[in-house]
Amino acid sequence: MEQRAQVTSVEAIEAFRSCLIVYLSKARPTLEEVTNEVLRTRNWLQNDQRVHWEKEIKLKRRDLEQAEAELFSARLSKVSQSYALQQMAAQRAQRAVQHAEDKLRLLKKWDRELENRSEPLLKLVEQLHGYLSTDMVRASAFLTEMIKTLQAYAEVQMRGAAPAPVPATAPDGPSESNPTEPPPS
Repeated sequence: MEQRAQVTSVEAIEAFRSCLIVYLSKARPTLEEVTNEVLRTRNWLQNDQRVHWEKEIKLKRRDLEQAEAELFSARLSKVSQSYALQQMAAQRAQRAVQHAEDKLRLLKKWDRELENRSEPLLKLVEQLHGYLSTDMVRASAFLTEMIKTLQAYAEVQMRGAAPAPVPATAPDGPSESNPTEPPPS
């Protein structure tokens, strides 16, 4: 069994490692952005929109109360034209209250739907983010060590394959016939 490594290009591993680092530098912020966007949307539904429509309901109910009070006054005054106008205003105010209440109910439904649909997906995004932050960082470090090891291995192989350099002799040095012989005295 042959005990030699069959690596043809350390540069290919270095290029792969570089591409992995670039990928990680882009993927992690993207996943964080996705998570943040879901959280912003949830916050918008649960806070901003809910407060808006609850305030609208209060305003519309106040308008309805005022329209009903004016309708009651018109009914007591027995002016038929004024009574018809006040009745239409009260109906319009009632529809506005109903519309605002429907919007709030729909908003609560969207909030539940967002929660139900986004939670499983957010868990997957978090798992992927964890994988990229831990396992892929370790993989990059492993590739770095692999490159160093392979380069050291290649250097050892090159030194073992190259012929040993012949030492140059000085004019007063040993004779060229036998370089290991001591110089004559």
